[in-house]
Amino acid sequence: MAELNIVLVEPEIPQNTGNIARTCAATGARLHIVKPMGFTPTDKHLKRSGLDYWHFLDLTYYENLDDFFEKTKGGKYYYFSTKAPRKYTDIEYPDKCYIVFGKETKGLPERLLHDNPQTTVRIPMIGQARSLNLSNSAAIAAYEVLRQWDFPELQNCGRLREFDWDNYEWDKFV
Repeated sequence: MAELNIVLVEPEIPQNTGNIARTCAATGARLHIVKPMGFTPTDKHLKRSGLDYWHFLDLTYYENLDDFFEKTKGGKYYYFSTKAPRKYTDIEYPDKCYIVFGKETKGLPERLLHDNPQTTVRIPMIGQARSLNLSNSAAIAAYEVLRQWDFPELQNCGRLREFDWDNYEWDKFV
């Protein structure tokens, strides 16, 4: 089974973390949260954002970045930042990789980015935009990794309630 890890470093907004937790639950990604956080894990906004997906979540907390790197030693880390030198689609993401996001107001520490230029990436946007929402960025990144892996173990075909796709004439629309 392929393993994707999403890492939030010092998240500040509970709704973003809740949305990312829901993305993790829906994709089978593991969520790693590096403290300090700008809210408590019992925050009602956090729980509401994740709705009823919390029981699907594989979640680990770390006291700080040093604790995270110590406990995940040997991992392949990819740092998402608006300050990055290359696009997130320029990377081939290996199994068991960690896609790492910084806090909403400051992003990741610049020393970390500077020391890892080959694995520091950005999601392109127009120059006037400061950044995308953290939960949107995490979803974009997660689905790019999963797309490269051909969406392992994810359901690739939905179902209609009243109809069956099996007899559909797909060739009419190609």
